[in-house]
Amino acid sequence: MEAFFDNKTNIVNARICAALDSAPMYTVETTFAFAGRGRTVLRDANPLPGATASAIVGAINWGEKSFEVGGYKHACAEMRRSEGGLFHKTKFWRWSAARKEYEITYTHEEWKATLEEGKTSAGRFSVPFRPHLFSKSKPTVLHLTATALTEDEVFLILVFIYEEVKRQDKTVRLYPLIYLLSLF
Repeated sequence: MEAFFDNKTNIVNARICAALDSAPMYTVETTFAFAGRGRTVLRDANPLPGATASAIVGAINWGEKSFEVGGYKHACAEMRRSEGGLFHKTKFWRWSAARKEYEITYTHEEWKATLEEGKTSAGRFSVPFRPHLFSKSKPTVLHLTATALTEDEVFLILVFIYEEVKRQDKTVRLYPLIYLLSLF
C-alpha cells in the first residue's frame, strides 16, 4: 500500500490518501487539551456498509501514553523497548506477544519498520519537510508491505505517527539550546 498525507506540515490532522487515485483511506484527527495533545484518532474513511460513519480504527492517547487498536488498549511501555547506547538507540515495537516485533529506525527523513533483525522490510514513512521558496514541498508518504497490511496496518500507522511527532517535539525542544550554544 502506498499512500500520502494531504496535509504536508501537520501529520496529526490530515487525510491519508491512496497514491494510486488520491482516494481518502483514513483520517487523522487530534484534539488538544490545556497540557498539550489529548488524543489522536485514526478513522476509516471508507467504512463497511451499515457501519457507523467514519469508524475509529485506532487512537493514540498522549496523556495516558497508550494506543488503541480495534477497541483494545495497550500502554506504550508494554509495546515498546529500546536497545543500544546513548547515540544509537534501536526501537522495537510489538502490539502483543502473539504478534511480530518491528524494528523502527530513522535515517535521512524516513522511518523504516523491519522484521527479523532488519532483514525484511515491513514499511516506510517518509517525512520530507524542507520548505522551498519557489516550489511545493513533497507530501509525507506511507508505504506498507503485504506482510504489514495483513497483520498490523493500523498499529504501524500509529507507531509511525507517534515516532515522528516525538522526533519533531524533541527537535523543537533542542532548538533554543542549539541557538544559545552557537552564540559562544
